[in-house]
Amino acid sequence: MGFIDDELREVSQLCHNVVAGSRLVSCVRSMVRVEITKTPFKQLIVCIQFRQDYPASPLFVELKSKTLSTKLLDGLTNVCEKECRALLNKAQVLPILKFIRNFIEENPLICCYDEISTLKKLLNDKDELKLKQKNSSINLTVHQGLYYFKTKLEVPDDYPATCVTLSDVDTNFPPLFNRYLIGQGKEFARQCVEPPLKKQAQTVPFAPLPSLNTVASFLIKTIKALPQEFCQHCKVLCLPTNPEQVIIDENADSHAERLYCGHLFHLKCLVTYMKTPPFHGGKKCPSCGQRVYHDKWGLTDKLAEARWAHQQARARELAEVADFFN
Repeated sequence: MGFIDDELREVSQLCHNVVAGSRLVSCVRSMVRVEITKTPFKQLIVCIQFRQDYPASPLFVELKSKTLSTKLLDGLTNVCEKECRALLNKAQVLPILKFIRNFIEENPLICCYDEISTLKKLLNDKDELKLKQKNSSINLTVHQGLYYFKTKLEVPDDYPATCVTLSDVDTNFPPLFNRYLIGQGKEFARQCVEPPLKKQAQTVPFAPLPSLNTVASFLIKTIKALPQEFCQHCKVLCLPTNPEQVIIDENADSHAERLYCGHLFHLKCLVTYMKTPPFHGGKKCPSCGQRVYHDKWGLTDKLAEARWAHQQARARELAEVADFFN
């Protein structure tokens, strides 16, 4: 029996016990093939071949996965080769399988590799995206001018079957926008993993989608845009340049209000805009043309038009009285 045969026998006997979550598919001289699974989305296949002068040379390792990033696998393959070189003239198969399994265990964010790479491209020098592998979380800090928004995005072990969650939020945006950012972020995350409440005719059954990029990119893009948004009526910045001057009173005339379409008004400007014609077909956002909906404006188009007409008639009556005495 040669060195390789002895090692193959050892692998076939010990692999399942030594490498958690492993399944030995083949264990012959031509190839050792092992499936390693932590979750359905953290699963890969390790294909190992012996070089001609093994163990004096490293194993040839190839990694395959339907769920993990190709770039991640390429990087891990290079690391595996270095690990094998450190084991020259020794048995390498079981140690390298254990190394791969430990890598999966110690890096729970591997299932988000491509999403994280995409998010980094949206950030500038002042922003931060810190990976916390031990806690399976990501600390996101986004700046725009003097405004900031910080949150922790927690990635569950069975991601993406379960969506990311937001916690530990810290920001100097007004409470209205803080509620919007958190609430909309949670809703986007939910939509990624739960089928629509209203059943739709579809040929493909619903399947969970990764939610990290959806949620984080929404936060980043919105936070970057909000401080630069102008009131659609008076064309003045809705948020002051200095966050310390932000209007907190949600009933104040200058309080920034967000329409359902996403555009902003000062509260007084919104009321003025909604009270003045044209009313036909409903009030439309001046920027995008979508119907204006806002929880602080509950009048129907007909009632708003009737009140406006009444005010105009009243103004004419007063003008006529004034003319009479002049």
